[in-house]
Amino acid sequence: MASLDNASAKPNAWFKLDGDVLHLGGRWTIQESPRLDTELRTLKTEGSGAITIDASKIERLDSAGAWLLLRTRRGFETGGRKITNFTLPDLYLPLMENIEQGKGPLAEPPRQGGVRKRLERIGRATVHAGQQGYRILGYLGRVTVETIEAFASPRNNLRVAALIHQVEETGINALPIVGLLAFLIGVVLAYQGADQLKRFGAEIFTINLLGVGILREIGGLITAIIVAGRSGSAFTAQIGTMRVNEEIDAMQTIGLNTVDVLVLPRIIGLVIALPLLTFYSDIMGLIGGAVMCYFQLGITIPVFMRQLNDAISVNTFMVGLIKAPVFAFVISLVGCYEGFQVERNAASVGLLTTRAVVESVFLVIVLDAAFSVMFSVLGI
Repeated sequence: MASLDNASAKPNAWFKLDGDVLHLGGRWTIQESPRLDTELRTLKTEGSGAITIDASKIERLDSAGAWLLLRTRRGFETGGRKITNFTLPDLYLPLMENIEQGKGPLAEPPRQGGVRKRLERIGRATVHAGQQGYRILGYLGRVTVETIEAFASPRNNLRVAALIHQVEETGINALPIVGLLAFLIGVVLAYQGADQLKRFGAEIFTINLLGVGILREIGGLITAIIVAGRSGSAFTAQIGTMRVNEEIDAMQTIGLNTVDVLVLPRIIGLVIALPLLTFYSDIMGLIGGAVMCYFQLGITIPVFMRQLNDAISVNTFMVGLIKAPVFAFVISLVGCYEGFQVERNAASVGLLTTRAVVESVFLVIVLDAAFSVMFSVLGI
């Protein structure tokens, strides 16, 4: 319907200004709205005299098209032209009435400056982080009280079957992925260490680097991050889905304690499973490093074991292992907390699952740094 009178080129949705009459037709839907929005802005709405809007040939209209139609009509009115007649199929009159009930002009909100917008985002994020930390701290207090009560009366509060199930889900079922990644990290660490130390003729100390690095830091940290992405997200998704399906409301209605039923088995199960996974990760990382040392440097297994025995001690192993229960507690606490914050829609489940993983990984790294500083100060 293109012409010299501001007509759109596509027949799916068109308009044509013919003297004092604006004709509109086609499918005014969200698919056509970007093009219509651009072309409608070229209309000359200023002037004098009356104008008629004939939208009787509109075949389909949704809220986006109705918004554009109403904006065009108000543009003529603002430009000084009076609307004498406005024709629209009866089917879409209720939609137009609902759009018209919105208060204020149909105009885009003013855009804030770049610096101001960034400062506002930083402020909002800071306030949200403070509030989130405060709420998680309060939830930690509640879980601590419930845990003490559960161990004080384990026969009534501690659910052994659910606990064993969580150990299986978070521990045994995670062995393949944890073992594979730890093995590959050991390979990479040994390869890079050997490549650097070879320049000084100190290839043998690749084993020292490998043993101390994996046992003290990398093994436990990588395992915790894997578990945060695997099990922590699962906790949030499972509890969040139960909230969406109103299962948690039903549990509370029949008098069940949701912390005893849903939270404690997950926390205790992960606290048991993560140290074992960390030990398994340490072994697999050392095996990967030993394989790389054998093929890259020609270091045999007996030589590797003898040098490793000289490089590490029981303290080296325990420093990495003692952090695992703390990491497990934080991961499970955050995962369960975010699960209970899910609103009753599917989008909230995905959003809070992502947030739980990000918060868990962040807290794990912060705690690992704090442990490193503390052990350094104590000389461990």
